[in-house]
Amino acid sequence: MATSDLKLLGTWACPYVNRAQLALKVKSIEYEFVEDIPYKKSEMLLKYNPVHKKIPVLIHSDKPVCESLVIVQYVDDAWATGPSILPSDPYDRALARFWVAYIDDKWYPLVKVLREAEGEEERRELVQKVSEGLVLLEDAFVRCSKGKDFFGGDSIGYLDIVLGSCLGWLRVTEIVVEVALLDRTKTPRLAEWADRFSSDDAVKDVLPETEKLLELHRKIQDFLKAA
Repeated sequence: MATSDLKLLGTWACPYVNRAQLALKVKSIEYEFVEDIPYKKSEMLLKYNPVHKKIPVLIHSDKPVCESLVIVQYVDDAWATGPSILPSDPYDRALARFWVAYIDDKWYPLVKVLREAEGEEERRELVQKVSEGLVLLEDAFVRCSKGKDFFGGDSIGYLDIVLGSCLGWLRVTEIVVEVALLDRTKTPRLAEWADRFSSDDAVKDVLPETEKLLELHRKIQDFLKAA
């Protein structure tokens, strides 16, 4: 479905931007992607998100929608066509929102800290915490999926988009710390879900390649060391 008055301001490597892209892709909504260089605060970004001054920003008929989770929910509400992203059942919706909050507030921040940690003891502790979080998310998958392929059931939903957007940087972190965090022996169903999610037609063209993310990570680390 073509939507000529729809723009997404963001950058390819940002998982929060990827969430907005995934929501639009799931709904088969066409849009213009406007690449924004992080940390430079373009005039367009300052115009449409003067409060937080962060990407992503969805611009619909010159009206901005900011913050990744708000954008995903807005896309689901604004376009009735295509599969629903948020569960229709009130309890299932509340459960999905609970686990999304856990991912954003507790689990994913640890992945970034682990990727940048240098001390061996600190890394071991963080690996343990990230792995324990994945075990919890394995249990959440069993509860939310109800035996189907995705957290959202038969199709990609809200929780799939949020956790799935983290997969690229999770894989980079595994390479950096040389540990298989998404362990198929400890979290087999979650590992299978990650494979299904990554190979889905709505996802393949959105999630950045691990090699490109790893290259970006190394450039950022080199820059920080030089500074």
